[in-house]
Amino acid sequence: MGAIVTLSLLGVLILYLGLFKARNLLLPVSLLGLVVAAGFLIWSPADKAIPQFQGMILFDDFAIVFSTICILLTGLVFLQSYDYFKTAKKNVAEYYSLLIFSLVGAVMVCSYHNFAMLFVGIEIMSVALYILVGIRKQDVLSNEASLKYFIMGAFSTGFLLFGIALLYGSVGSFDLAVLSSFVLDYSGNIPPMFYMGVLLILTGLCFKVGAAPFHFWTPDVYDGAPTLITIFMSTVVKIASFAAFFRLFSEVLIPVESFWTPVLLAIVIITLFVGNISALKQSSFKRMMAYSSVSHAGYMLFAILVIGHAAASGLLIYSIAYAFASIVAFGGLYLVKREVGSEQFEAFNGLAKKNPVFALIMTIAMLSLAGIPLTAGFMGKFMLFTNVMETSQVVLIALAAINAAIGVVYYLRVVIHMYFKAAETPKMEYSFSYNIVLILCVIGTLLLGIYPGVISVLL
Repeated sequence: MGAIVTLSLLGVLILYLGLFKARNLLLPVSLLGLVVAAGFLIWSPADKAIPQFQGMILFDDFAIVFSTICILLTGLVFLQSYDYFKTAKKNVAEYYSLLIFSLVGAVMVCSYHNFAMLFVGIEIMSVALYILVGIRKQDVLSNEASLKYFIMGAFSTGFLLFGIALLYGSVGSFDLAVLSSFVLDYSGNIPPMFYMGVLLILTGLCFKVGAAPFHFWTPDVYDGAPTLITIFMSTVVKIASFAAFFRLFSEVLIPVESFWTPVLLAIVIITLFVGNISALKQSSFKRMMAYSSVSHAGYMLFAILVIGHAAASGLLIYSIAYAFASIVAFGGLYLVKREVGSEQFEAFNGLAKKNPVFALIMTIAMLSLAGIPLTAGFMGKFMLFTNVMETSQVVLIALAAINAAIGVVYYLRVVIHMYFKAAETPKMEYSFSYNIVLILCVIGTLLLGIYPGVISVLL
């Protein structure tokens, strides 16, 4: 609970710093608060973890690792914000505070042990983002994205709550341990209402992670949101949502997997093809990344579709790989748009000529997203694919390989524009903190690609 309390107080403190015009303190205080919160998580006695707060939260190894990753990624987003807010005159404190409150929700979602806490965490995480997506009040696209995100978020919450209500009606408890015992004890006599609840919860969680056919809010929201918020949504929010997804299905619903596995299998296949084919047709880099995030949700669902001994480690490696590459990709897009004024692929033309280091960093990120060997993206795909192969689902592996090949095409398109398209591009200037973020993400991408055991041993 120390991390949640620390982050909550930090969000309030940042608002007061903004009220008293202490703008220069916003970034260092935010980063210091994140370090303290991460310290509470890392040095907590996970081996003696018991449910806290009336049994509603459990900080076991799984929750600690995923919560710490969310805090780390938020810190990288904050470091990128120095350039982003250099010329901004208002709403800076609100940005930081709302992102921190959304992070509070993400930590709750990673560590819930009761459906009530899952719902509260998702709402805290989401409501802050509804505001942030539309915080540019004069931008029509931002307003549209905020409205779509709010409507679809409320819609998905309705599915989730109805499913939780049906499970409560079947079992009489929101607690995951009680639900797990019920499924084990009555596996041959589970009421139909319970199965309907599972389907509704599955639908609600698929909305949250952006899986097809529940993905249609993703491209417009990612495209219309400020780039800094898009980075946060595509990394922290997606990872926390998958952590919640995995915890429920791995701890409670494995005994009834014969019921929900065919449904999830269909969703995975649809997600892969819709995400990759849609991304292939885009002319905007940002919309391409939005649709590709849908396809990556399909790959990450492999860990839930086949919950084996290495599923959690595979999900963790893939999540980190995707997050590092996305931070570089969206961060690079922000710099290119600032200099060139466009989000189209043509904006990257000739970038390598005057910005060779930046072009190399972007190339490594694209290769990781495409799953090329020696990158973290390849290792994440390899671990998830291996987990599925153990169940002899050859057709799924073949379809996933086809989609991976499609992904290589549109990711390498960026590289081709940077190195093989002639254009007069300016030399980009960015802050030391921005440079640190890009370098750390690239180092992490290569390190995990060569030696994934650095992270996989944590779970």
